[in-house]
Amino acid sequence: MSAAFDGALDDYIQHLRVERGLSKHTVEAYARDLLRFGAHLAEQNVSLDQVDEARVAGYLVTLSHDGLSARTQARALSAVRGFFRFLVQERRQPCDPAELLEGPRLLRKLPDILNRDEVLRLLEAPTGSKPNRVRDRAMLHMMYAAGLRVSELIELDLTDVNLEEGFVSPFGKGNKRRIVPIGSHARAAVVEYLAEVRPKWAHPASRACFVTSRGKAMTRQSFWSLVKKYARAAGITKPISPHKLRHSFATHLLAGGADLRSVQTMLGHADISTTQIYTHISGDHLREMHRRYHPRG
Repeated sequence: MSAAFDGALDDYIQHLRVERGLSKHTVEAYARDLLRFGAHLAEQNVSLDQVDEARVAGYLVTLSHDGLSARTQARALSAVRGFFRFLVQERRQPCDPAELLEGPRLLRKLPDILNRDEVLRLLEAPTGSKPNRVRDRAMLHMMYAAGLRVSELIELDLTDVNLEEGFVSPFGKGNKRRIVPIGSHARAAVVEYLAEVRPKWAHPASRACFVTSRGKAMTRQSFWSLVKKYARAAGITKPISPHKLRHSFATHLLAGGADLRSVQTMLGHADISTTQIYTHISGDHLREMHRRYHPRG
């Protein structure tokens, strides 16, 4: 890659990290996509100021020939478009060559969820009073009660949890804070953990809500392993991930009659169209209820 591309990419990544406040994982995804684009330009011996609409279209064709999915191609185009939009705003490029390009059409995949019985079994899987079981029970309850992303759960500070008022206030994508109520079951599980376990494990200066026996904050990988372990113990055979609890949170709220705007706020979605995908699932639930209980269903 050219020095000009490297310098522009470094500046854009810094812009995403500092000015837009995107998460570490989102910034890393943008960087990977743009590094791939930069490598493609280098192979074609094309400099940054030579990139036009045809070059970007050719890059997308290359991704397709390489067997990458339509979703990956769409994400790659989004990354390139954002990169050039930044360069135009900084007056380092005269125009955005990707502005008028259309990405591949995507069939939006409905998220997999756990049904209510499966969620209950998962939440009850960490039995007993051993410290790690008490912590794990509190984390599972908190994640489902508030519909948290994994990163939001493990990055919770003590000050983000207000048990007296019964809500949690995580930092979501874009460093945006939101307030989400938690129910009595999650509240009780977290109260037990904070009273019985955290004081024994956490370092005096630690602000992390959920910690390991060594006093460190939980990692995404550790929590992922815990979810899989308890899913097996609960007899859940379908593929499982922490994010399924978030999907289940949204779907169960909508199926129970919650309005879309409230669910959008609790999930921290910037665009309501992201939340609307869950209406298809809850719609299936309503159709099943109609078929089962309506006399002419």
